[in-house]
Amino acid sequence: CTLDSEVALRVGGDFFFDPQPGDSPVKLVLIAGGVGINPLFSILLHIADLHGYQEGKGNGYKMGTVKLYYSAKNTSQLLFKKNILGLMNAFPGKIMCRFHVTQQSSPICEELQPHVTGK
Repeated sequence: CTLDSEVALRVGGDFFFDPQPGDSPVKLVLIAGGVGINPLFSILLHIADLHGYQEGKGNGYKMGTVKLYYSAKNTSQLLFKKNILGLMNAFPGKIMCRFHVTQQSSPICEELQPHVTGK
């Protein structure tokens, strides 16, 4: 987002991302903490599938980028982290993630280091 960008927020409840072929691409920002990643991870997988369809078949889906911001106490509590890293590698520049840890006491593994902020 940039200054004066229009942003829609939704917190809690039932939510989903269901773009249709021909819809204009949107840029998504997903924010999760702890186990709250579960529904957002499903959305992230759906977006990855649609990016794959867009690249492979040209079926009318025009996907924008997605940025996931995910916080937990430490990296061992970041659920799906390896899957998320795999999605970022599979769709560079289209799926991005920043992990944030609040109580990390052990060293952060090399694979995660470029994507982690916090203590």
